[in-house]
Amino acid sequence: MTTLTALGTDRVRRLHVALTALLTAAVAIGAPFYFAPFQVFQLTMVLLYAVALAGLNLLVGFGGQISLGHGAFFAAGAYTAAVMLDRYDTGHLATLPVAAVGCFLLGLGFGVPALRLRGLYLALVTLSFAVFLPPLLKRLEAVTGGSMGLTVDKLQPPAWSGLAEDQWLYLVVLTITALALLLARNLLRSRVGRALLAVRDNESAAEVMGVRLSLHKTLAFAWSAMFAGVSGCVYTWVIGYVSPDSFSFVLSITLLAGLVVGGLASLYGPLLGAAFVMYVPSVAQDISDAAPGVVFGLLIIVAMFVAPTGLAGLVGRVRGVVARRPARTATAADRNTEAEPAPDATTPSESSAPPTSADPPPADAEPVGAPPRTEKE
Repeated sequence: MTTLTALGTDRVRRLHVALTALLTAAVAIGAPFYFAPFQVFQLTMVLLYAVALAGLNLLVGFGGQISLGHGAFFAAGAYTAAVMLDRYDTGHLATLPVAAVGCFLLGLGFGVPALRLRGLYLALVTLSFAVFLPPLLKRLEAVTGGSMGLTVDKLQPPAWSGLAEDQWLYLVVLTITALALLLARNLLRSRVGRALLAVRDNESAAEVMGVRLSLHKTLAFAWSAMFAGVSGCVYTWVIGYVSPDSFSFVLSITLLAGLVVGGLASLYGPLLGAAFVMYVPSVAQDISDAAPGVVFGLLIIVAMFVAPTGLAGLVGRVRGVVARRPARTATAADRNTEAEPAPDATTPSESSAPPTSADPPPADAEPVGAPPRTEKE
């Protein structure tokens, strides 16, 4: 019975997950046909930021390494796509694998310093990468367009689709985001993901168990940079313009803050963090035009007080409380049922009332104090 019950519970759980996934996919696909163009653009930006945060989550959340230079990999992917579109007139889709491979190799080379650095020292090195890249892009004016940047064509919908530009961009970015999140999930369930978790929890124990620290730390940077490069490439498709000032070190800090608010080491944290990165600065701007950065910082503090483990952890805690409440109610009802006495077949007057003097004694009753009868009697 226990095995059958477990199998039934597992099937119900799988069915619940499948229905949730289908409902989420239906809502996501139908969103561009319901919202206004600007709102569709905002949702598109949330999706492409989620790809970058998924890569950063591999490095920080599951790898245990701090990076403040993720915006530089984002910029590398964006400029790779922009240069290919502007200088070489390639197709938009052709820029995606080039940006992914190029940023993967860049992260592979940048991961070498991570072998000897950790903690704040590694964060400082990655921050320096994000600081010096924008001035470098301004110096390479012949390739990057200097301070003026590059203007390229956005990804246009094909004639057979019958979709508007914002709707087509949203659906393309949605597909790329779904594939990126699926790839990140499969990576974490593979040997690479298990090795990353072992290195994060205890490097000495992982090394004793045969995990090559140098290889997996470098691969963590490489995979993380690849996700950021893909996100930057898609950013160029959506915006159609890149400039060095768009990729300052503030972008790197904002991405890291978004990941922490969304939830470290969570598969859904990047999506929640991307929504935070996209919408909260707009809310801060509406609250105070004079000091939106101050309001944004205060909102981050409030989010950390409300959800110390991130928004993904808060959602999990709420679901746990909702799931435990019916169980507690059922347990309390069972206890109340057990505490109530079972009703007897006879009435209290019939069962517990003592005999009165008016009741005649039975025929064979003996008087009190009489000697016992013999057989002759």
